[in-house]
Amino acid sequence: MSNARATRGHRLIYVNSYSDSLTPNATRKPIIGGANTMSPTLLVTTACALLAVGCGSVAFAQGRGAKPAPNDDLRPAYANAADIAEGKRVAQAACASCHGVNGISSMRGVPHLAGQRPAYLYAELKVYQSGGRGENPMANAVKFLNDDALYKVAAYYSSLEPPPPASGSGKAAAGKPDPVQAGRGAAAACAACHGDTGVSKTPGTPSLAGLDPKYIVAATKAYKNDQRKNDLMKSLAATLSDADLNNVALFYALQKPARAQTPAAGDRAAGKAAAAACAGCHGETGVSANPVNPSLAGQDAQYLAAALLGYKQGSRGEETMKGLAASLDEAAIKNLAAYYAAQQPQAPTVRKPVSTAEWVQRCDRCHGVAGNSNDPRLPALAAQREDYLQKVLNAYRTGERKSSQMAAMSQALTESDVDSLAAYYARQKARAVVFIILPAK
Repeated sequence: MSNARATRGHRLIYVNSYSDSLTPNATRKPIIGGANTMSPTLLVTTACALLAVGCGSVAFAQGRGAKPAPNDDLRPAYANAADIAEGKRVAQAACASCHGVNGISSMRGVPHLAGQRPAYLYAELKVYQSGGRGENPMANAVKFLNDDALYKVAAYYSSLEPPPPASGSGKAAAGKPDPVQAGRGAAAACAACHGDTGVSKTPGTPSLAGLDPKYIVAATKAYKNDQRKNDLMKSLAATLSDADLNNVALFYALQKPARAQTPAAGDRAAGKAAAAACAGCHGETGVSANPVNPSLAGQDAQYLAAALLGYKQGSRGEETMKGLAASLDEAAIKNLAAYYAAQQPQAPTVRKPVSTAEWVQRCDRCHGVAGNSNDPRLPALAAQREDYLQKVLNAYRTGERKSSQMAAMSQALTESDVDSLAAYYARQKARAVVFIILPAK
């Protein structure tokens, strides 16, 4: 598979070396520099030959008359054998203590550089040199290197054999259970009372569909630690781990809310008047805008009445609710419950989490299939250190690293997403890309 891209004064063709070896006994000889004697046709043919034997390191080739323009971001791709040898000498002096002479890092949080895309390395070195990453060992290491040294170091590390993937299965890392489906499974024990999708058909049992997950988690934990008194709920809550509880809460939050299919005694009109004191926390029609406070719209009336009596009598311990419920008599409680039970519930603003497989699809659009970038300006992620990938993704999430594209992508990432993506890409096989630079037409 080959593609061409226009650059400053030249064309760039890249070939993905994804195929298996078609000539098993062939000797792999990456092309690096010295290509000014080749015609463009021969260059492409040579690239195809490299592809056929499964080239394992990044190779660069120049076309006849191709020369880097000033400040060309593809400058490392023009490097010849002498440039790369000089890059190795610079790397030994300035980089090897952290990244290794072979570009394979053994230090936590320090990336592998071997086989990385050349223009990306060059650009990153310049960012560190300009202070764009702040004051750190990398900035100090490259502070006094000239541009000539930077591009040669980038060319040297790019020319090396890529690192091996981390042990373990990348498919397993990308295939973590869907939390909504996991929540549905964990909620099976709740369905008998709360309904299959959390809409109650049992008087005295609350609907859970459409409640904010933060509230469901807090309420369940209140039963678990005796802040709320109910032996059945306490025993059920005790069987749920925090992960299970979070999944159950997410499952119910994403179900379509509906009014409980239960009767409601009481005077709705009188309940509406009494509900004025509740609107500040629970919303004018019982639809809460605060995840800490539950929505009451469409809730089972008998449950609402029992909850208010619990606050009034002290079996529920929230101080604010105890104070408000203390002045309510039995008739007022029934009226309030009837009013809220008749209101139309609304779903909270909760997004279904993006699975790791879905995140991988998004990341691969720029970083290549399985993290094997076929653009010299964009980093390969395959076989990179897992802890380094976590570190960088979190830096984009917090704004420590600046990139409009990465900021837009990483804002929605959770810590779990970061860990799963890092684990997935660290376990992918790094594959080479052969870059061929031809003169512009």
